[in-house]
Amino acid sequence: MLRQTSRLLARSIATTQQPIRLMGARPMSTNMPATPVEDSTFAASWKKVAPHIDPPKTPSAFMKPRPSTPSAIPSKITVNFVLPYASQLTSKEAHEIRAVCLCSHLALGSSFDLDTLLMVDMVIIPATTGQMGVLPGHVPTIAELKPGVLSVHEGNDVKKYFLSSGFVFVHANSVADIVVVEAVPVDRIDQNLVQKGLADFTQKLSSATTELEKAEAQIGIDVHSALSSALAG
Repeated sequence: MLRQTSRLLARSIATTQQPIRLMGARPMSTNMPATPVEDSTFAASWKKVAPHIDPPKTPSAFMKPRPSTPSAIPSKITVNFVLPYASQLTSKEAHEIRAVCLCSHLALGSSFDLDTLLMVDMVIIPATTGQMGVLPGHVPTIAELKPGVLSVHEGNDVKKYFLSSGFVFVHANSVADIVVVEAVPVDRIDQNLVQKGLADFTQKLSSATTELEKAEAQIGIDVHSALSSALAG
């Protein structure tokens, strides 16, 4: 039995290493060819059944080709800052950020319009893994956002927005898509409302009797604590 141990171990190691080698040989998604716009297989099958009728559009027909990765790192990074409650997009210049306006009720006394920004030097994003700086040429990344401050750097000008949550998608062509639930410029946050909200949720947490109530109160405390830190910083 012991004499067979080395042979069995060698076989198991070879078996486990083979998938690893195969996985290592798989290309990254950025190196894969772009998906063709037209579904040729579906179109050919349709022509056999109804040769005189144009085939209907499939979901892939509405997909835009993947942007090519530039050979040189650009000097600016393009940021698409997207919020869910409106559809006002700007396209005055080819290098502008597409921003969606949002009326936020989070510690804000009135509505605001999110300014249109040009391509920027850097953005600092509050990811769940920590503050993440995104520069031109950043490695492709997907990250979840936590309540915190988004800093947009353009030369000496720095604009800060408080984000509640969301995701960021950094692409290989120096484009970053920031998709958030709620956002508000830091200079429009009311300090008094923040302190009042923090006190209210602290009281709710102390009087909570169910796990749901405790979770909701804790989320409120976390968000308002992040708001307070944003104002202090």
